[in-house]
Amino acid sequence: MTAVRLYLSLIPQALIASMLEPADFGRYYAVGTRVHARGEAIFFEVDPAQLPAGEFPLELVPRRCVAKADGSPKKSVYLAIYRVLSRIPVAALGRLYLVTRDGRTLALDRAPYTDEPDRRAHLYQEFCPIDPMVASLLEPLAFCRAITDPTRPVHVPRIVFSQLSLRGLARDPVNGLAHDLPYPNMAHLRDVLADLLKGGGKNSKLVLKQVSDGVFYRTIRGGFYVGDQQAFAFYRFPAVAELEAHHYSWWRSAQSPAVEF
Repeated sequence: MTAVRLYLSLIPQALIASMLEPADFGRYYAVGTRVHARGEAIFFEVDPAQLPAGEFPLELVPRRCVAKADGSPKKSVYLAIYRVLSRIPVAALGRLYLVTRDGRTLALDRAPYTDEPDRRAHLYQEFCPIDPMVASLLEPLAFCRAITDPTRPVHVPRIVFSQLSLRGLARDPVNGLAHDLPYPNMAHLRDVLADLLKGGGKNSKLVLKQVSDGVFYRTIRGGFYVGDQQAFAFYRFPAVAELEAHHYSWWRSAQSPAVEF
């Protein structure tokens, strides 16, 4: 009998039961449905044994997530679409899957987290429960703690985000080389970074209210992060050499420009 898996989708936020393996689910979710707002998909596999009792209608899974009459697997059964991330403990999150616009899936495992004390500035793309782009002087762990701090007037209970490369802008936003960075409105990004690095003000500033250009896979630096005030997990993104050697099809797809229909 085909096992049923639980997936936490981030684009859009949802807890989904499926009889599909992660790679098949990623392909189906990215190109076989139009319910999410962007071409890419990002999702975690979830351990149901570590979910809070009674938080989600898991009793529906054995009744609704069953094979069809022709034997084909049930692709998706939605169990929740509202405030899902905040109700799933970080400990319940397994592998993270990154899906390109044409449905190719890359799996990331948790890895030890280490600080980067020599970095002057960081750029973060948030995915859930909000999705702006933010420049910050804070390391990923400190950034996570700050944005989930309940004593602050603006905060979220839990956050998933990635770090993006700044090339030469991380040290010199005015004159530093940006190379092929794909971010919109680079002049504005330079201004925001320059203002942050002056010091004496905020440690984080908004760059974009909402990222509408999809996921910047090709400029991921470090990896992906998920956490709150108590828990924190890091998912290392492979180096380019590793991607080219072991995940070439995914990497080539991830670098392809968006195609409008």
